Amino acid sequence: MLIQSIHYTFAPEDADRVAAILIELRDLSLQEPGIMQFEVARGKDRPNVFALWEVYRDDVALKAHLESDHFQRLGINGIRRLAKERLAEIALPL
Repeated sequence: MLIQSIHYTFAPEDADRVAAILIELRDLSLQEPGIMQFEVARGKDRPNVFALWEVYRDDVALKAHLESDHFQRLGINGIRRLAKERLAEIALPL
């Protein structure tokens, strides 16, 4: 199992648009057989900051996700282009 934790910061004027993109990405990603969990959260005090918590069965599942059409469209060509800051970490459960 692999866990990917990502924090994004966006311009305040992009935050609502990003929220809609992330919801669509989450819903499509959860249909992938190798994704066990895909959570999206928005900052309570800073609504332009988002946190993602993604749990993959293995490296193959993560690779498949990164190569998926919806990730390319919504992730690479959507939220990553709008992001002011992206902090990501892939972790292994203890």
